[in-house]
Amino acid sequence: MPNSDERRDVLKLLSMGGVVFASALLRGVTGCSSGGEAPSRDAGGDGGEAPPSPPSGTPRGALEDFFFLQISDTHWGFVGPAVNPEPTAELPALVAAINASSMKPDFIVFTGDLTHNVDDPTVRRQRMMEFKQIVSGLTGPIVKLMPGEHDAAADGGGVYREVMGDLRWSFDYKGIHFVALDNVSDPQARIGDEQLAWLRNDLAAFDAEAPIVVFAHRPLWSLKPEWDWNTPDGAKVIDLLTPYHNVTVFFGHIHQELHHMTGHISHHSARSTMFALPTPETSGMRQPVPWDPARPNAGLGYRSVEAGTHVADYTLSEMPLPDEVQP
Repeated sequence: MPNSDERRDVLKLLSMGGVVFASALLRGVTGCSSGGEAPSRDAGGDGGEAPPSPPSGTPRGALEDFFFLQISDTHWGFVGPAVNPEPTAELPALVAAINASSMKPDFIVFTGDLTHNVDDPTVRRQRMMEFKQIVSGLTGPIVKLMPGEHDAAADGGGVYREVMGDLRWSFDYKGIHFVALDNVSDPQARIGDEQLAWLRNDLAAFDAEAPIVVFAHRPLWSLKPEWDWNTPDGAKVIDLLTPYHNVTVFFGHIHQELHHMTGHISHHSARSTMFALPTPETSGMRQPVPWDPARPNAGLGYRSVEAGTHVADYTLSEMPLPDEVQP
């Protein structure tokens, strides 16, 4: 568990990205600071070399705590003064803040819409290169990247694969299995039979008690199909995950904090650092929430979850994001 100085640094990171303590995942108790982003040491290929895993057979209860950042919907290249008057400021500031923290996350995952959509493939490639260059300035943790529809839908992920790497991946870290799914490059936002077979084979090596974390850009259930807040065949993914007892899903796309259960599987969305979107209860068109100069960070917030070595030894705190993060 962090000491007081480290905790202060963690809270700074919490104000900018999702923070998850690993011991919570080991017991199916999760928490995320949805509202931010974070990149890291190697932003090439599938997001860098996977962190090392512990020896096979290591008891889950004996594993040390760690935390990672979830960052989503940075929309590099977006222009919209009414929604965000400084769209090029957030990502470099985030990199600087993470680099300045004395406590580094073990790794960082960007859950899609790294860049803002554009029809011209040359501009799309340029935006991805710029994003990659900025996040390559991160020091310390490994970064893992995955696409959103703004990155991959226009060309089936062609430019994304060229610049960023694989559309899907998995790796193991300290007893937890992490999987990133592509539900954006298909024209209908489907996972598809081929990827479902890949996921089935990927999970086959694990028993029912293995802790599994899934990253997806879109929600895997039908949150609001008329706003494209769904994955048409996401139920098939949930069916494959259901036999596993400790599954947590983190996603983006909807630019807000939302928590949902499908059976025993928990789903947590992360907010965007670029602009907020209305809640699913809102009727009519999906339009970005206007920027409020009096509350420049409105729509950003976080949740922290700290867990100890026993099942019941954890603390969950809801923490509103202040308009300014104090040094």
